[in-house]
Amino acid sequence: MSVAERKQAYFAKLATLLEEYPKIMIVGADNVGSNQMQRVRKTLRGKAIILMGKNTMVRKAIRGAAENNAKLSVILPLIKNNVGLVFAKDDLSGIKKLIGENRVAAPAKAGGIAPTDVIIPAGPTGMEPTQTSFLQALNIASKINKGQVEIVNDVKLLVAGQKVGSSEATLLAKLSIKPFSYGLTIFSIYDEGSIYESSVLDMTDDIILAKFKAGLTNVASVALATKTPSIAALPHALMAGYKNILSVSLATDFTIKQAEALKNYLANPGAFAVTETKADTKAAPAKAEKKKEEPKEEEDDDMGLGLFD
Repeated sequence: MSVAERKQAYFAKLATLLEEYPKIMIVGADNVGSNQMQRVRKTLRGKAIILMGKNTMVRKAIRGAAENNAKLSVILPLIKNNVGLVFAKDDLSGIKKLIGENRVAAPAKAGGIAPTDVIIPAGPTGMEPTQTSFLQALNIASKINKGQVEIVNDVKLLVAGQKVGSSEATLLAKLSIKPFSYGLTIFSIYDEGSIYESSVLDMTDDIILAKFKAGLTNVASVALATKTPSIAALPHALMAGYKNILSVSLATDFTIKQAEALKNYLANPGAFAVTETKADTKAAPAKAEKKKEEPKEEEDDDMGLGLFD
């Protein structure tokens, strides 16, 4: 198959996927090898389709598909750097989880950019005592303990976004530490014309309900402060009105059914005093008898000691 024929086949395949699948994940593929990519494809088989390609070809295919579906044009600004497309129809959260499970640990390479902070924990390193000078060059406090080098305190060796130097890479290799993990990274998600971040997929029903409650509270607060009618503020307004009517009823001769019990209590508090029940009066002598029995036990102990004397 010639180059032109391969391009035409690629455009046709991409156009079909754009038309068939309503949801697309834009994923980054930096530091992802071919074997790892094959494992991801195998994991997602039957659930999603991964398509990689040159950005210029992908943009051209999307522009062509956007002539029939203008919503697809919002994807164009996202096609940059080393990215690919994951086509799916549903269960994006499950697909994201499967993609995350296919990340692999990787060593730090000199010249690379650290994606996360790297902290070396305090403790024995397994390095020979002759290697203390190497740690001193990196300003890492160490000591010799039981014939090996031991790092005194936790050390933040790299910060996210920092370029990995040859010394840092060598030290991590000596300590057999693989601080990074690489795999497909979900940047954005296209869902029938809408674009949102992948973090949205991590939201649970409890998180959504909590955010809804917080928003409802804010609406009610604003409505009450500005005296604006609102369904959210209606229960609070009714309660405040009830309290006002109750206060007026207690302060005047005006009476409502809900205030009668309070008025009776204020008029004669003694009538509501708690009186002792028969059960309480019977329980009291029983407790007194138990208290009287305790000294007898002490007397018995004393008599026993007296006999041994």
